[in-house]
Amino acid sequence: MAECTYHLNDLRIGYPRAHRQPDGMASGLTARLHKGEMACLVGVNGCGKSTLLRTMAGLQPPVGGSLELMGRPLHDYSRTQLAQMVGIVLTDGIPERSLTVRELVGMGRQPYTGLWGHLTQQDTQQVDRAMERMGIGHLSTRKVSHLSDGERQKTLLAKALAQQTATILLDEPLCFLDYPSKVAMLQLLAQLAHEEGLSILLSIHDLELALNWADTLWVMGAGSGLGVGTPADILAQGGLNHLLQPTGADRQGLRLPRTGAAEILEYT
Repeated sequence: MAECTYHLNDLRIGYPRAHRQPDGMASGLTARLHKGEMACLVGVNGCGKSTLLRTMAGLQPPVGGSLELMGRPLHDYSRTQLAQMVGIVLTDGIPERSLTVRELVGMGRQPYTGLWGHLTQQDTQQVDRAMERMGIGHLSTRKVSHLSDGERQKTLLAKALAQQTATILLDEPLCFLDYPSKVAMLQLLAQLAHEEGLSILLSIHDLELALNWADTLWVMGAGSGLGVGTPADILAQGGLNHLLQPTGADRQGLRLPRTGAAEILEYT
């Protein structure tokens, strides 16, 4: 069994409310994320996928349960330590679009450069390597505001790679990409996990792509529970039944497979 990076045990996530107990969005979340694994997080809109990723990244505290990173409670890590261990790519807009691609990717070195952000030769080499790995070296001097959606996603992922973290969390990295670009992005993420030993967890709406590319599926229900397993196991156990409902799932942002489950498994 590969080394466990994240361990969620009966985790409860949500947001604090003024002068009251925190509002629990989802509970009973138990899962492990392993080194060299690409896991896809699926579930209808509003079930808490983004909140879970933000909680795992230390951007907001859990409401209950336990959350461990490399065998230590997440709250034991300082912000700098977390930034050196976990990279996260959110759906939030880029705050400064006047940056060049190289400057934005270089921001991934901040956990190592300190307050002034001066890049050493080693930092520059990591930035170059990250851009080359993502195939965007030729865009290094282009303004972020002039990038296509696909180029922008690759730049944000390059920034995460430049952090040299063992784990990368991505919130809807396939949004706004056309189908061939989605497949290419998933192929690249799978290569990063398998060839470089990274732990990668990404939320995704397209079940067909998740079933074909994920090593492991994390299936969030409405309110409680987290189904975890290989795509074949999840399908065999009926773990997607509550999602594959044409009366609601598609309208809530989950893109259902265009083929049957048996046909999907033949692709893998």
